[in-house]
Parts: sequence; C-alpha cells; structure tokens
Amino acid sequence: MHLKFSKTTKNKLKMQNANHTDAEDLRILQIIDANLDRAREGLRVIEDWARFGLGKEKYVERIKNFRQILGKNHLEVYKQSRNYIEDKCKGLTHKEQINRKNSEQIISSNAGRVQEALRVIEEFSRSHNHELSKIASEIRYAIYTLEIDLLSLSKRKNSEEILKQNDLYVITDQKENLLEIIEEILLAGVKIIQHRFKTGTDKDHLEEAIQIKNLCKRYNSLFIINDRVDIALASNADGVHLGKDDLDLKTARKLLGYSKIIGISASNEIDISNALKEGCDYIGIGPVFETTTKKNKKPLGIEEIKTLTKGINIPWFAIGGVTTNNIPYLKTYGFKKVALVSQLMNSDNPKQDASIILKQLSHET
Repeated sequence: MHLKFSKTTKNKLKMQNANHTDAEDLRILQIIDANLDRAREGLRVIEDWARFGLGKEKYVERIKNFRQILGKNHLEVYKQSRNYIEDKCKGLTHKEQINRKNSEQIISSNAGRVQEALRVIEEFSRSHNHELSKIASEIRYAIYTLEIDLLSLSKRKNSEEILKQNDLYVITDQKENLLEIIEEILLAGVKIIQHRFKTGTDKDHLEEAIQIKNLCKRYNSLFIINDRVDIALASNADGVHLGKDDLDLKTARKLLGYSKIIGISASNEIDISNALKEGCDYIGIGPVFETTTKKNKKPLGIEEIKTLTKGINIPWFAIGGVTTNNIPYLKTYGFKKVALVSQLMNSDNPKQDASIILKQLSHET
C-alpha cells in the first residue's frame, strides 16, 4: 500500500483548525490523534517481534510501511488537539495485560489494539478526511491476515526450538492406560511425544489424539501424529511424522501449512537428501539396533549412521532398539538425540525411567 495524502485535504484541515469553535469537532480530532498513536505503537510492537523474534524481513518491511503511512497522515491539526480536553482515563489498565506471558499473546493483543484503533480512525475521519478513513480501513483488513501469519511463524519457531533443545523423543504404543503413561513421561520433563495409532476407528483415533494434545499443551510439549495428516489437522497437533510409504512431504506441507512441523523417517542417503531438499524439520534415522517394533528392518549400526548424518544441519534422532543400557554407548559416538518406544511404554515407572534417560542424555561425555 502506497497511499499519499492530497494537498487539498491538508489545506482544508488547516483552514478548519484555524476557524475551530466547535468543541465536538475538537474532541473528534483528539480521538483521531490518540488512535493514530495507539495504532503506530501497536504496529511497532509486532514489527519488532517480526524483526528480532522471527527474523522475517518481508514482514518487517510491510509493517514499517504501515507505520510510515500513518505517520505521514498524522497531521498537525490532530496533534494540536491533543490537550484540548484532559484525558481523565489516562493510565487505566486491565488485569488481562499482566496475563500476556508469551509472544503469541503479545502479538494477538497488539494486533487487536491496532485493529481497534484503526476502526476508530476510520469512523471518525470519514466525514472530513476520506483519504485517512480509507487508509485506516485498508491497513485494518491487512492486519487480520498479518496477525495469523505472525502467529503461525511464532508457533513454528517455538516448535523448532523444542526440537533443537530437547534430546529425548518418545513414541507411543497401544496401552490401556496410555494417557497416564504419557502424563508421567511429561511430568519427568519430556517435551516431544509422537503418537502412533494401532487398532480402532478414526473417530476413536481423533478423540484420543485430542486428549493427548491437551496433555502436551499443558506441559508445553510437542505433540506429533504418526502418518495421519488428516488427524494431525483435526486435532491441531503440532506436526506429523511421515514414513517411506506415507503421504509425500510436499503434499503434507500444502495441507498442513508452515505453522506445523514435519518429520521424516530415513534409513539411507537418498531418503535423507530428499527430506532435506523438501524442507523437513527433523529426521528419525535407524534402526540403530535390532528392535521388536521394526522386526523386518536390518539395523544400520553406529558407523553407517555416522556416515549418513555428516553435514545434517537440522535435528535428527537415532531410533531403533535404544535403551538406558546403550545410550551412554551412543553418546560416545556423538549421538545426542534419541527416540524411544518400548522401554518407556512398557515401564512400571515411566516417570522415573524418563528422568533417568533425560539425565543420561544431558550428561556430558
């Protein structure tokens, strides 16, 4: 948007200001002045998050352009009305302001602030400054989409940080007390859960996925669905994990968008290369050892995985037969991240076992 204020409108407003005797008109100018300030302040908050929090130049440029347009149209006539009537509500706050604890809440609240301020400007400037009214309307509608984009990018960034910072990836198995097991593991500090479906209907799967998603959200942990892009979408999972025979990554990305993460299972150089080219977020590589969950797959072994993972610049997890017994061995060969199924799913004390594994992984060797 590159809108300019005409000289005619500026001159008209200056003349109005010179002859102002109407108190109501002055109050309207004061309202426009206050809301131009609010809109620009709110835009600056989300611009700085786009810049420093997300590093997204195109969004920074776009928001900055909105600020500049409003700044150019913040005429002296509006500023001169600023102290016409003392603002008796100055300094009022709301208890919800102290509840903004993360970047997503800050983005949403400030996007809302901008939208509300622009709506006020749009309404009160319509009769005497049609160009400003039009500008406010166009930016307001643009902010609706921009807010969604920034929230999606923030969500993805948060997921990427969890993948990067956490070394234990837990995969579920079918258990009667599955929710209890998952909560115990989450209480231990596990931040990544992948859920695999076994028997049951799609309705059952979705209900179970939503329950696990809510658990993971409570503990600020990632919830990833195995295979099923449709259930990942329906349950609002944080992402999906795809195997060789599942939906291809490009199609999954079209369906899921860029706010969700996509992981890939790989066991050879070609699969790893393709996954990286297509923009996967992490890779599960294995099996490292023999495992009951992949009986028909020959273990790759330590040396093969070391060769396959050279140069990988995204998180990757060693999977297949990993237990507390061999984690120290894996660490001596530089394997920092692991995925487990059986040991934790079959544990008599999943919280304790998960804590032991987390300590093993965090211990420097």
